[in-house]
Amino acid sequence: MSSKEPKKEQDEIVQNTASDVDVGTAADVEAIMKKYDNESNTRIWEGTAKTVVRWISVAFSLYSIYVTLFSTALPEVRLTVFLGMILILGYLHYPIKKGGQKPNYLPWYDICIMVVGAAPFFYFAANAKPIIEKATTVTKDPVMCVIAIVAILALMELCRRCVGIPILCVVGALLVYTFANVRFGKVMYDLFYTTTGVMNTPINVCAKYIVVFIIFGAFLERTGISAFFIDLANSLCGSSAGGPAKVAVISSALCGMVSGSSVGNTVTTGSVTIPMMKKCGYKPEFAGAVEAAASTGGQIMPPIMGAAAFLMAEYMGVPYGTVALKAILPAVLYFMGIYIAVHLEARKLKLKGIPKDELPKMRNLLPKIYLLLPLIILVVLVATNRYTMQFAATLAIFICIGVGFINKDERLNLTKIIDALEAGGKGVITVAVACAMAGLVAGCITSTGLASTLIRVIVKISGGRAFIALFLTMLCCIILGMGVPTTANYCIMAATTAPILIDPRIGVPLVCAHFFVFYFGIVADITPPVALAAYAGSAIAKAPPMKTAFNATRIAIAAFIVPYILAMNPAMVFEFAEGSSVGGQIVLIVVTSVLGIFGVAAALNGFLFKTINPVFRVVLAAGGLCMMIPGILTDAIGFALVAAICVFQKLGAQKEALAS
Repeated sequence: MSSKEPKKEQDEIVQNTASDVDVGTAADVEAIMKKYDNESNTRIWEGTAKTVVRWISVAFSLYSIYVTLFSTALPEVRLTVFLGMILILGYLHYPIKKGGQKPNYLPWYDICIMVVGAAPFFYFAANAKPIIEKATTVTKDPVMCVIAIVAILALMELCRRCVGIPILCVVGALLVYTFANVRFGKVMYDLFYTTTGVMNTPINVCAKYIVVFIIFGAFLERTGISAFFIDLANSLCGSSAGGPAKVAVISSALCGMVSGSSVGNTVTTGSVTIPMMKKCGYKPEFAGAVEAAASTGGQIMPPIMGAAAFLMAEYMGVPYGTVALKAILPAVLYFMGIYIAVHLEARKLKLKGIPKDELPKMRNLLPKIYLLLPLIILVVLVATNRYTMQFAATLAIFICIGVGFINKDERLNLTKIIDALEAGGKGVITVAVACAMAGLVAGCITSTGLASTLIRVIVKISGGRAFIALFLTMLCCIILGMGVPTTANYCIMAATTAPILIDPRIGVPLVCAHFFVFYFGIVADITPPVALAAYAGSAIAKAPPMKTAFNATRIAIAAFIVPYILAMNPAMVFEFAEGSSVGGQIVLIVVTSVLGIFGVAAALNGFLFKTINPVFRVVLAAGGLCMMIPGILTDAIGFALVAAICVFQKLGAQKEALAS
């Protein structure tokens, strides 16, 4: 076979499923995403206007790469120019309301907001030194206060348009609280004229690291690596029982690892896997849920974790390799839980896989292993700690271009390179705006000393019990993470909720606290009522959105359990007590956690070797949870319960088979 045949085989599968199964079209997906996802609701540009906006995005991407590599300017200069450009790009792309967009329509009021909103940032950049020298006296000038107010309001309005209301409500409430407790001039100085507000760590990390990784992701997508991952997953498990769902789990884990977007990954891989799952026999809401859950989990999949791994290393002050290593076991448990769920569902429905003669052949995929080269080199360069993350990402972009020229199936050309730069520039907007909002949140907390108040309140409510504090933090993370892109999501969590858990009175270790808040920020994409990844999956599957979201939450139950376990048992992220037997603990943790996830997944599915009655489901779930809770006694109890139910189910199934 020629090198193009794996791609042809995949296309044939998609065409066959599309003709036999009722699935949502691209227009259906676009309609539902514009309804629920602010990031998808963009202006329509055509002709010359489209070309102009396109080249503005390209110029921004090139500028961002240059600045992150070579700029020696003051942070106040570098970040204000970055935010000014973000405002221009943002208002060019996002209209004031959803729906009914006319081509090439940019109303006068949006032009005014764009120009007036961006001007304060460029003015600050041009006059940074004298403004910095004036320090707190700068806000004694009413004009300087107005400049700060206009800039912040313009950012907040753009946040409403492209990120959503939830985070804006949090910012608004904090601003009201801050103005009520701190002098007005000091608030404006802290939030706009220093690096403790809008220009806080989140936006600095965004301008320094995230922007390059987003552009890298855009280039990587155009090398054809997504199709390679789907073909690889098909070759590995497409023929097994319920194979298409297992393909969705594996391919989404691999694609989501680098995409940095749960929703984008759901649409990309789901357009192939969801029709295949429906044709196989899975219910529409289950097919959409599997893809949404797996795509969301891709964001916690090492070594890239949607670029969050590099940010976590920066925030926690640990080497990147350490973060990637610690993320392995939780990610394995997450995807194992989903894999077990789809396997048991296939067994319950007596589903078959895809005929082997319709699947890509491994011998045809191996010659395309070079598509992984950009990822491998990126990880190696960063892991060695000899190169900066932005340099490694930039070099990986050039390697993507080289790999793209080699790939005959989806050969990269100048047009695709420009497309990648445009997509990268556009993709930065929502992340940067969310990071700016995270900076405002952090600035308000710093100005008012609210952090210590929040910690005192949570400690008081929880009575010093870590579990209750973790539960309250979980709720905060899910609310704050609604509709927020992965990387910005983590920046928000690291700035707002992680410090609560790290407080000595709660006592969660640094690494465990950051993993906890990151995971619960991510699962907001499948948690009702704002479950954007589930809504995207439902659009393709033609299933009820909320029903799909609840199914996704059930399938991804590991995401709601594992963070608690690792917070209470740091050994799950390979944090061991000094002098303990590391090897023995790792083996014990892996075995008990895997068996525990199996028990919980089987209990939620309601089928093992045969249908499980409600009482046994409760016992099986309890046994699974016991095995995931640290301790020899709980492990022993859990193992006894899970083993007993499994044996009873097996004997019962055999008895029924003989009777029939």
